[in-house]
Amino acid sequence: MSLRINDNIEISDWELVESFVRASGPGGQNVNKVSTAVELRFEAARSPALTGPVKTRLRRIAGRKWTADGALVIFVQDTRSQARNRELARERLAEMIRAALVAPKRRVK
Repeated sequence: MSLRINDNIEISDWELVESFVRASGPGGQNVNKVSTAVELRFEAARSPALTGPVKTRLRRIAGRKWTADGALVIFVQDTRSQARNRELARERLAEMIRAALVAPKRRVK
Protein backbone atom coordinates (compact mmCIF):
# COMPACT_ATOMS: atom_id res chain seq x y z
CA MET A 1 0.00 0.00 0.00
CA SER A 2 1.84 3.07 -1.24
CA LEU A 3 1.61 6.47 0.42
CA ARG A 4 0.20 9.32 -1.68
CA ILE A 5 1.64 12.74 -0.83
CA ASN A 6 0.07 14.86 -3.59
CA ASP A 7 -0.89 14.50 -7.26
CA ASN A 8 2.73 14.17 -8.38
CA ILE A 9 4.42 12.31 -5.54
CA GLU A 10 3.71 8.79 -4.34
CA ILE A 11 5.97 6.83 -1.97
CA SER A 12 6.40 3.15 -2.96
CA ASP A 13 6.04 0.18 -0.61
CA TRP A 14 9.74 -0.74 -0.72
CA GLU A 15 10.64 2.69 0.72
CA LEU A 16 8.49 2.19 3.85
CA VAL A 17 9.23 -0.34 6.59
CA GLU A 18 6.83 -0.71 9.50
CA SER A 19 7.63 -2.54 12.70
CA PHE A 20 5.35 -2.96 15.69
CA VAL A 21 6.61 -2.92 19.27
CA ARG A 22 5.05 -2.86 22.70
CA ALA A 23 4.01 0.61 23.76
CA SER A 24 4.85 2.03 27.16
CA GLY A 25 2.37 3.82 29.38
CA PRO A 26 -1.21 3.04 30.35
CA GLY A 27 -3.02 0.16 28.76
CA GLY A 28 -3.99 -2.14 31.59
CA GLN A 29 -3.57 -5.88 31.10
CA ASN A 30 -3.29 -5.37 27.34
CA VAL A 31 -0.03 -3.38 27.39
CA ASN A 32 2.18 -6.43 28.03
CA LYS A 33 0.58 -8.63 25.38
CA VAL A 34 -0.12 -6.53 22.29
CA SER A 35 2.41 -4.66 20.14
CA THR A 36 0.54 -1.46 19.34
CA ALA A 37 3.33 1.12 18.92
CA VAL A 38 4.47 1.69 15.33
CA GLU A 39 7.95 2.53 14.08
CA LEU A 40 7.74 3.75 10.48
CA ARG A 41 11.05 3.89 8.62
CA PHE A 42 11.22 5.79 5.32
CA GLU A 43 14.34 5.39 3.18
CA ALA A 44 14.37 9.07 2.23
CA ALA A 45 17.93 9.34 0.89
CA ARG A 46 17.31 6.53 -1.63
CA SER A 47 13.83 7.65 -2.63
CA PRO A 48 13.42 8.33 -6.37
CA ALA A 49 10.15 10.20 -5.68
CA LEU A 50 11.91 13.15 -3.99
CA THR A 51 14.32 15.62 -5.56
CA GLY A 52 17.62 16.68 -4.00
CA PRO A 53 16.44 20.02 -2.59
CA VAL A 54 13.33 18.38 -1.12
CA LYS A 55 15.50 15.74 0.58
CA THR A 56 17.71 18.49 2.02
CA ARG A 57 14.72 20.39 3.43
CA LEU A 58 13.20 17.15 4.73
CA ARG A 59 16.44 16.35 6.55
CA ARG A 60 16.36 19.77 8.23
CA ILE A 61 12.68 19.37 9.18
CA ALA A 62 13.19 15.83 10.51
CA GLY A 63 16.02 16.78 12.85
CA ARG A 64 16.82 13.90 15.20
CA LYS A 65 14.42 11.58 13.38
CA TRP A 66 16.90 11.42 10.46
CA THR A 67 19.39 8.54 10.82
CA ALA A 68 23.01 8.40 9.69
CA ASP A 69 22.14 6.10 6.78
CA GLY A 70 19.56 8.55 5.37
CA ALA A 71 16.34 7.10 6.75
CA LEU A 72 13.54 8.98 8.47
CA VAL A 73 12.16 7.16 11.54
CA ILE A 74 8.77 8.07 13.01
CA PHE A 75 7.65 6.39 16.25
CA VAL A 76 3.98 6.59 17.27
CA GLN A 77 2.36 5.18 20.41
CA ASP A 78 -0.46 7.69 20.87
CA THR A 79 -3.40 5.28 20.90
CA ARG A 80 -4.07 1.72 22.03
CA SER A 81 -4.97 0.72 18.48
CA GLN A 82 -2.24 -0.59 16.20
CA ALA A 83 -4.18 0.42 13.09
CA ARG A 84 -4.71 3.99 14.34
CA ASN A 85 -1.04 4.37 15.30
CA ARG A 86 -0.11 3.17 11.82
CA GLU A 87 -2.40 5.79 10.23
CA LEU A 88 -0.95 8.52 12.46
CA ALA A 89 2.62 7.59 11.52
CA ARG A 90 1.80 7.72 7.80
CA GLU A 91 -0.01 11.05 8.22
CA ARG A 92 2.96 12.56 10.06
CA LEU A 93 5.35 11.38 7.35
CA ALA A 94 3.11 12.86 4.64
CA GLU A 95 2.91 16.18 6.51
CA MET A 96 6.69 16.35 6.84
CA ILE A 97 7.17 15.66 3.13
CA ARG A 98 4.52 18.27 2.20
CA ALA A 99 6.34 20.82 4.38
CA ALA A 100 9.62 19.96 2.63
CA LEU A 101 8.02 20.47 -0.80
CA VAL A 102 7.49 24.17 -0.09
CA ALA A 103 10.57 26.06 -1.22
CA PRO A 104 11.48 28.96 1.07
CA LYS A 105 11.15 32.42 -0.43
CA ARG A 106 14.36 34.15 -1.30
CA ARG A 107 15.29 36.81 1.22
CA VAL A 108 15.92 40.29 -0.15
CA LYS A 109 17.93 42.71 1.95
